[in-house]
Amino acid sequence: MSAESTSGPPPLVVGVFPGQSPEVLRAAASLARQIAAPLICAHVDEASYLVEWDPARSAHRLSRHPDTDNAEIRAVTQELRNNIGSACEPLGVHWTLRTLAGDPARALGRLAAEVGAAMIIVGTPEPGLGHRVSAALNGSVAAWLSHHQDHPILIVPVRAAFHHRTQNGT
Repeated sequence: MSAESTSGPPPLVVGVFPGQSPEVLRAAASLARQIAAPLICAHVDEASYLVEWDPARSAHRLSRHPDTDNAEIRAVTQELRNNIGSACEPLGVHWTLRTLAGDPARALGRLAAEVGAAMIIVGTPEPGLGHRVSAALNGSVAAWLSHHQDHPILIVPVRAAFHHRTQNGT
């Protein structure tokens, strides 16, 4: 059910990435179902970037980083589509997948403004040293959005879900 609707309730925007905790998509899909809203799943490809962005005009983007392998891009896209479909289709939620460029927090904010989103949904920073270093250097997407957005932000606590899974051996 991958279709964007132009009428009805405004969409929800959820940030997605490979290897993300499934709790984020489950929470987004559940909320989308409850309010009968379409879900726009946004993956920010950090290998792509904005050349220029002016709110009065459309964004001018370079496509993919020249070193990125097309097979790798297709594999990431397919993994995301499978994960999104698993979360949304059993609930009857209409969804789309958009690939964005640039800084993840700013890209999600631009998309939300562009589509008139009712809300932006993200997870808390993933556990682990690599994610902590990345958040320290680049800032947390959730933190940036919560301080710089006009749209409501739903931050799904991933750490609790991760802790629960590791204690139960799943």
